[in-house]
Amino acid sequence: MKAIVFDRYGDPAEVLEVRDVPIPEPGPGQVRVRMIAAPINPSDLMMIRGQYGVKPTLPATPGFEGVGVVESAGSGLLGRLRTGKRVAVLNGKSGNWAEHVIVPARQVVPVSSKISDEQAASFFVNPATAIVMTKWVLRVPSDAWLLQTAAGSALGRMIVKLAKRTGFKTINVVRRREQAAELQKLGGDAIVCTADESIEERVRKITGSEGVKYALDCVGGQTGSAVVRTLGPGGRMLVYGTLANEPLTFDSRILMVGAKSVEGFWLSSWVKDQGVLTMLRLFRSINRMLKEGVLTTDVGATFPMSDIQAAVRQADQVGKAGKVLLRIK
Repeated sequence: MKAIVFDRYGDPAEVLEVRDVPIPEPGPGQVRVRMIAAPINPSDLMMIRGQYGVKPTLPATPGFEGVGVVESAGSGLLGRLRTGKRVAVLNGKSGNWAEHVIVPARQVVPVSSKISDEQAASFFVNPATAIVMTKWVLRVPSDAWLLQTAAGSALGRMIVKLAKRTGFKTINVVRRREQAAELQKLGGDAIVCTADESIEERVRKITGSEGVKYALDCVGGQTGSAVVRTLGPGGRMLVYGTLANEPLTFDSRILMVGAKSVEGFWLSSWVKDQGVLTMLRLFRSINRMLKEGVLTTDVGATFPMSDIQAAVRQADQVGKAGKVLLRIK
């Protein structure tokens, strides 16, 4: 079978290659999935560069999520029940950028026939992150303001749509003015463009002297530090990314006055701490809101595995139109 492999960390366009490898066989509690498609996520590119929180054993195949059909199973009831079904594949180890993959049976989720392959391929990472951060960790109530950085990203857009669905309001920080109009069309309540305005001044105008009680930051550096300074009494900011590759810098007294907090969030770690029933409830929520069009992903260019270098270059582009997909079968 064909698989995309890298044996050293570096620029994805330079280190990735398509190789012929043996078709794997499932062991106890495992299933083999014939892959259909997989997205190229920022976390995938970080992992290839050696910048992700967990480093795989090299040589490795990337790809944390995707969609495929379970074609065989090892021993165990769950695997047999999944055989023949189209599933979202959650893969933290062997990587989904291959024609066939082996994963534990509990890490494949049957998806509705009403959900396209393109949407099923991005079933978990962004939808789960959006739901868990806003509704399960921060517990943002209706009519409250949530401030988010990198709001023009695929996840940021998803959070805007989730906010309209569940009733909270969003302040959306972007770098380019053209992103503002796009987010307003999606339902973003307020936009802050760092190219020509101050985050702190704009937030004060929106919220008055109160500041925001809920914030999400995936940028860090000057942008994330400015968001900390917008927190009101009891305010909480979740940090889930480091796009600027620069640290947060702020006076610690900002947190002391008003009992504010800055917390880290990493979906992989959160998932490890959850029980089966919690995860089933999350999967049901994602399935439902995908069918409703709330947690859908904007899909851009699609590439075959053989064109992986062009695919990762496109995925690395700033301001690209939608998620880049690998069409595997």
